[in-house]
Amino acid sequence: KTLCYSNNMPSFGFCGAGVMASALAGGLLNSGFCKESDVKVFDLYPESSKKFVGDRKAIKVCTSNAEMALNSDVVFLCVKPNVIGTVLAELRAAFQENPNARPLIISIAAGVLSEAIEAQLPSGFRVVRVMPNTPCLVGQSASGFVGGKHATKEDLELTAKIFGSVGKAVHVPAEKDIDAVTGISGSGPAYVFLFIEALADGGVRAGLSRAVALELAIQTVKGSAMMVEQTKLHPGLLKDQVCSPGGTTIAGVEALERNGLRFATMSAVTAATQRATELRSKL
Repeated sequence: KTLCYSNNMPSFGFCGAGVMASALAGGLLNSGFCKESDVKVFDLYPESSKKFVGDRKAIKVCTSNAEMALNSDVVFLCVKPNVIGTVLAELRAAFQENPNARPLIISIAAGVLSEAIEAQLPSGFRVVRVMPNTPCLVGQSASGFVGGKHATKEDLELTAKIFGSVGKAVHVPAEKDIDAVTGISGSGPAYVFLFIEALADGGVRAGLSRAVALELAIQTVKGSAMMVEQTKLHPGLLKDQVCSPGGTTIAGVEALERNGLRFATMSAVTAATQRATELRSKL
């Protein structure tokens, strides 16, 4: 079924009202992608729904997942993998009773395959699986997404626009690639936070105050990332441009190489990817 939006604007339903769901809703609203009245939410814990709504009073808090899903063009599954089976059973019953309701299902549930979700819903449901990351909370998410068996080109384009409202969204060719997305960008913020902390610790070791060292570390990482993005130059070339012969930077780079920074980082991505594969859930 092709989605028919009122006023060319889809309505969104959120199954779960946690921090990622709230951040995504905020991104959609702040970017003008939808209006508050186009957003619905259900969470088992009323306090979570209340926090999700905040001062956005036109958002509708539903009394069940069924009510939310039957009145939405797009349904986000923003729940933990251990409860998604129960949620899908509730949705399946609602859709079987209301066969004209065919919303697009977008899942951010870690480790849950799109085919597993499809198997729990009536035949032909369109599913897109997305792996965002926590910088979604500040509008700078790096999200990878892939379509399920029945997802259309239009569904993928819509998903790209939705997650583009809270950062950048990249379509990957196969669902197995979502494990690698988990390893690099899903888990990646933790690696970067660790590096920022270590960089600041180095500044303190060299005599700077903690506040000054942390401020410089944050801006250094932020500015360096922007240089890679905006110049389109290879990171290795940009690194070489900073390293003057016999200078301070090449001495620091040597210390990083001697202590295995490159290998440790690659190993972290590989380990997280392998763990993501191990944790796949088929419901």
